[in-house]
Amino acid sequence: MINTIAIDDEPLALQLVAGYIEKTPGLNLVGKFDNPLDAVDFMADQTVDLIFVDIQMPDLTGIEFTRAMAKGPRVIFTTAYEKYALEGFRLDVVDYLLKPFSYEEFFKAVQKALRLIRLEQKAEMNQVDANSEFLFLKSEYKIRRINFNDILYIEGLKDYVKVYTKNDPKPVLSLTSLKLLESKLPESTFMRIHRSFIVNLEKIETIERSRIVFGKVYIPVSDQYKEKFQEFVNKNFL
Repeated sequence: MINTIAIDDEPLALQLVAGYIEKTPGLNLVGKFDNPLDAVDFMADQTVDLIFVDIQMPDLTGIEFTRAMAKGPRVIFTTAYEKYALEGFRLDVVDYLLKPFSYEEFFKAVQKALRLIRLEQKAEMNQVDANSEFLFLKSEYKIRRINFNDILYIEGLKDYVKVYTKNDPKPVLSLTSLKLLESKLPESTFMRIHRSFIVNLEKIETIERSRIVFGKVYIPVSDQYKEKFQEFVNKNFL
């Protein structure tokens, strides 16, 4: 299933797209928003594969939203204006649905998106299988190889991440999202324990009052992830 959200400040248009998503095989509607800023907040913690977004909206337009978003979800524009088609092409969106559009037009755009997403997912799986012990990150105009075994913890800062390793006092700074990086890490070794932190479970030596201690750094385990982390602790508790 492809996790999908819809963003439109017009209630009827939002309801229409949400209804189309819900009746389309392969799509899973995980959220609908009348404000793109709410969608940004939602996507910080949730995996989203495909976004239907209107262009003309207050506060943040669909184009600004797409331009600012880290690489990850595929985007289909829904708009009443033809003049933004070129900008959509520049932003590499999957398709451009001109309002009012029929379900047939919607379905064709979805099929195009599904083909792209599944190809990308297959490529990512093959890459993870091939590079099961490390990944490459762009950092300071270089491409850095990061061995999983060297990572202590990872901190997310909006569109950036800081990767802290055992052999380097300075973190590796990379322009990507914490959510995208999390998808590249082996689940058996790494765990999200806070909205802004992922830790290497094999590197945990001290836990103090629902906080994980790395030297002088204290990382809190938030309520959202506490149960899952406690299960890990219980499995290894003597």
